[in-house]
Amino acid sequence: MLSDPDLQVWLASQMLEINTARPLSGGCVASCYELNLSDGRACFLKQHPGDIAGQFAAEAAGLKALAASSGLRVPAVIWYSDNSLLLEDVPPAATRAADFWEQLGIGLAQQHKQTLAQFGFQRDTFCGGTRQPNPLISDGYRFFAEQRLLYLAKIAVDNELLSTRAFAQVEQLCTRLPELIPEQAPALLHGDLWYGNVHTGPSGEPVLIDPAAYQGWPEADLAMTLLFGGFDDRFYEVYRAHHPLQPGWRERAALYNLWHLLNHLTLFGRSYLQEVEATLRRYVG
Repeated sequence: MLSDPDLQVWLASQMLEINTARPLSGGCVASCYELNLSDGRACFLKQHPGDIAGQFAAEAAGLKALAASSGLRVPAVIWYSDNSLLLEDVPPAATRAADFWEQLGIGLAQQHKQTLAQFGFQRDTFCGGTRQPNPLISDGYRFFAEQRLLYLAKIAVDNELLSTRAFAQVEQLCTRLPELIPEQAPALLHGDLWYGNVHTGPSGEPVLIDPAAYQGWPEADLAMTLLFGGFDDRFYEVYRAHHPLQPGWRERAALYNLWHLLNHLTLFGRSYLQEVEATLRRYVG
C-alpha cells in the first residue's frame, strides 16, 4: 500500500521520499504506519485498499473542523487521497500531564459552547466504517431519529442483525425523543469520543484523534465518553464548571449511545444485540 500511486505523486511533487515506514497495530478500519520522510518529518499514515466513499476526505474535514473550533490539539492534516491519509505524527509522552483531564474538560466545553445554526455537517462522515449521513437540518429530534437511529436500524434489519419487532421499537422511541431529550443547540461534536480516541501528546496533553465529526447535541459527545467505562471524574467536574449541563444527562446517555450500539451491532455482530434490546425495553417496553 505504500506504493499508492497518489501518494507517490504527492511525494514527488514535494521532492520527498519515504526513508522508513514502520507498521503500527491497533487500527480496525485502516492499516497504519509511522513514516520518516526525507525532509526529517515524522508522519502518521493511514491506508485502506479502496476508498470507502470518501472516508479519508471525511476524516480530514472533521480534523480540520475540530482544529478550528476547539482549544484541544488534533493531528494536523498534511495530505489525503482516496486510499491514504497523511497526518502530523504526535508522539506520546510517557505519562499524562497532571492537568490532563482538566485540559480535556475545558477544551470540550469550549467547543460545545460554540453553538451552530443547524444539525448535520458539511459532508457525510464515518464512525468506524459506517457512513453517518449529515444533511443540514434545523430540527435536532428529526436529525437524530432519521439520520442516526432509523438509518442504522434499517441497515441492521437488512443485514438480519435486528428483528422487525426491534425496528418497530426504534420507530416508537423516535416519536418519544422530544419528551426524553431536552432541547439543545447544535455544536460541533467529535462524534466518537471514547477513551481510545483521546491520545496523550508529547507534553502529556490530550489530543483528539479519529473523529466522526458532525453538528449535534453536546450531550451525545458526553454520553459516548461513558460507553466503555467513562473518563476520570475530574473531566466531568471541569466540563460542567465551564458548560453547565441540564439535570439527568447521565440517565439520558443510553439514548444517545443507542446509535453507537447499533453501529457496533452492524460492524461486529450479534454480541451487541442484547445491549440494543435492553435499551429499547428501557424506553418503549
